[in-house]
Amino acid sequence: MKLTLSDEDAAFRDELRRFYSEEIPADLRERVASGHPKWPDDMVTTQRILNANGLAVPNWPVEWGGKDWSTLRQQIWLDEMQLAGVPEPLAFNAKMVGPVIAQFGSQELKERFLPPTANLDIWWCQGFSEPEAGSDLASLRTTAVRDGDDYVINGQKTWTTLGQYADWIFLLARTNPEAPKKQAGISFLLAEMSTPGITLRPIKLIDGGYEVNEVFFEDVRVPANQLVGEENQGWTYAKFLLGNERSGIARIGLTKSWMSQVKERAAQVDINGVALLDDPIFAARVAEIETGLLALELTQLRVSGSDADGKPNPASSILKLRGSQLQQAASELLVEVAGPEALPFNAGSDLDAPDWAQDAAPRYLNYRKTSIYGGTNEVQRTIIASTILGL
Repeated sequence: MKLTLSDEDAAFRDELRRFYSEEIPADLRERVASGHPKWPDDMVTTQRILNANGLAVPNWPVEWGGKDWSTLRQQIWLDEMQLAGVPEPLAFNAKMVGPVIAQFGSQELKERFLPPTANLDIWWCQGFSEPEAGSDLASLRTTAVRDGDDYVINGQKTWTTLGQYADWIFLLARTNPEAPKKQAGISFLLAEMSTPGITLRPIKLIDGGYEVNEVFFEDVRVPANQLVGEENQGWTYAKFLLGNERSGIARIGLTKSWMSQVKERAAQVDINGVALLDDPIFAARVAEIETGLLALELTQLRVSGSDADGKPNPASSILKLRGSQLQQAASELLVEVAGPEALPFNAGSDLDAPDWAQDAAPRYLNYRKTSIYGGTNEVQRTIIASTILGL
């Protein structure tokens, strides 16, 4: 495999760099790079600029705003976005429900939902995990019972990321409790968050932030025409969705950006007259992470988020597993660089500790989540062992 870009791909990369730096407001990119974006405004602003220029959903079918790009160009598009401090298109829209509707939805659902989903006129959230159905998602208990032209939904979802901003939720619910296998009898439904009977409750995280929620459904009536695909086939659609999600979790460009911060800050930290970056043990850890990033980048070149037949590529589990490990390693290294200055949290200018150091510990704590969401790393190891290695 060539490790350098062709002239055409290099020109493609350079044009994206120009676009990101000139068309996305500089103050917005600075907020994102510093880890303090304005939610949800910066996300909405960016996605609408990208969509107006045909750059919001390149992974979708061309007829719905996608691009006929190679896997390499898809990666360049995302990596350069992360390196430039540009918010990625909302994953729930661009990588999850959008591709599912495009692949499995009726023409009516496509026309109704895909354009506003691409433009972030609809903000989606995900209703998959439940209190006793996380890694073992097929054990979900939320039910959807057909009643005339509606489904009546009862149950609970948890860890619903950014649900406080959401207009709609896509969820899995059990429509046939008598199915012989727990993976069967599950359907994929769309519900408006303002529907009577839906209650949202925030969950405060260990880093002090609020980005996830519990969602309760009590006799929620959802029109039957908001079923995606066929009844009781939701598990198939969920696997397709998770394959896309896991590919995106690698976030190579983001980790590269973090490692640049680590090296910049470590070069300024003096340890007994020697810059921390020049310490052999510390430098070896930096090299180990960057070597891992290169290996992951080469792996990603070979992996598409989804195949044309709608089946997920099992190699996406490798991207999810290794990508999350490298993100955690980079965030841990930044805490070490910050040292005692990482202890204050949200103290602002009242202390000498710089903002980047105050952000280091919350980032470290928040990114413990990467080994859990999208399927825990233990589950990914099982998928790799059985599906790829044939063990």
